[in-house]
Amino acid sequence: MSFSIKEAANFVGGKISGDESISISKVARIEEAQEGELTFLYHPSYEHYFASTKASAILVKPDFKKTRDDITYIEVDSPDKAFGEIIIKYFTPDFKLNKISDSAFIHKDASIGKNVSLGMNVVISAGCKLGNNVKIFHNTVLLENVEVGDDTIMYQNVSIREDCRIGRRVIIHPGVVIGSDGFGFNPDEKGIYQKIPQIGNVIIEDDVELGSNTTVDRAAVGSTIIGRGTKIDNLVQIGHNVSIGENTVISGQCGISGSTKIGSNCILAGQVGIAGHIKIADNVVLLARSGVGKSITKAGYYFGVPAKEIKTAYRIEAHIKNLPATIDRINEIEKEVKKLKEQIDNKQ
Repeated sequence: MSFSIKEAANFVGGKISGDESISISKVARIEEAQEGELTFLYHPSYEHYFASTKASAILVKPDFKKTRDDITYIEVDSPDKAFGEIIIKYFTPDFKLNKISDSAFIHKDASIGKNVSLGMNVVISAGCKLGNNVKIFHNTVLLENVEVGDDTIMYQNVSIREDCRIGRRVIIHPGVVIGSDGFGFNPDEKGIYQKIPQIGNVIIEDDVELGSNTTVDRAAVGSTIIGRGTKIDNLVQIGHNVSIGENTVISGQCGISGSTKIGSNCILAGQVGIAGHIKIADNVVLLARSGVGKSITKAGYYFGVPAKEIKTAYRIEAHIKNLPATIDRINEIEKEVKKLKEQIDNKQ
């Protein structure tokens, strides 16, 4: 792929400063970019790379100081977003999967839409319904009555159990498991755990993305639901009967226990843990490694174990950091108090 810098600038609505005749063959991070490549700069912490980058062109904000004349600038309001748009336009992968492999199994009672592609050893079981333009890569298995919407992509080694529903334009990365049994057990009179049947399903709504090796458990009864536009990172565990709203972002290694409801437009940073049977309001941000043990009813930023509003959490962290010095001061005060007591006792 090669394109002119002028073409790219017009595409993102940017203003060019420098040589408009150059061509771009690749995109790269600012610290790794080479001649013929386009990079971007949007965060101050990366500005120190600017002096040494070998990129031929760079996306910058309009107020950026152009101290080099050997590089072409494209001025845009949001360099990171413009960079992403260029990647989508010029570098979106051209999937070679464009037919149904001879080794794929399609049950006679399954329904397959137009322009469906299935990789090697894909299994489509009885009652499954695949929409148009669906691509399913090698070794993926769909059990009975799974529905998949138009333009959805499933990569290799995905497992989807019976009765689950996948929306349109969903992206499912390798190793994802959807619809495995929820973690439901009850001890009997002898203290032996007996399995509770998990007879519900999972509903993945439109435009969701699930990262590699993420697991979404089926509901005990009813549905586990992932709302439209939600993006989930790798290695995330979502328990049975969980409900996640629209356009929520969940980072890697988060764990959400059963029957919890998470609102829309939330952000869960890495390794957040959430207890079961609670509710998280819309527009809540949980910082990394926070632990949530009770419902959060108010939008805002939260941090800590247990999670607290950010100002309170940071004050507590500051006090903990100063605890050794505080203990030393307390010890000194106790010594002074002891001396004063001794003096008083001696006078009596």
